[in-house]
Amino acid sequence: MKFVDIPDSKRIEREPDDRNLIFSDGKITQDGVEIKKIELLHYRIKTDQNLGEYSIITALVDTDQGQIEILYDEGYRGDDALNDSATMLIQNLGLSGLILRSLISLKNELEKIEK
Repeated sequence: MKFVDIPDSKRIEREPDDRNLIFSDGKITQDGVEIKKIELLHYRIKTDQNLGEYSIITALVDTDQGQIEILYDEGYRGDDALNDSATMLIQNLGLSGLILRSLISLKNELEKIEK
């Protein structure tokens, strides 16, 4: 089951323009949830003559309890927004924060279904 936790998710109701695989060996467990794969997805929204390309970068976290896609970054981030975001995520210990944020969101979505 896949959940999308993004404000105005209609903006990304299509295949992403690019993907960057961050993690895929399925050996991370957090709070009893196995993380199988983490990807950053890049959606090009529009281009401004002065500001450049407007991007939405989301994180897709695949777990043994379902998938959750959450907003990672958004805005005028330049021509290499996806790679810049991936570098920032990996080099600045952002992966643990991303995993925790994703799991909180996933658990909230699963609780809604159970009720």
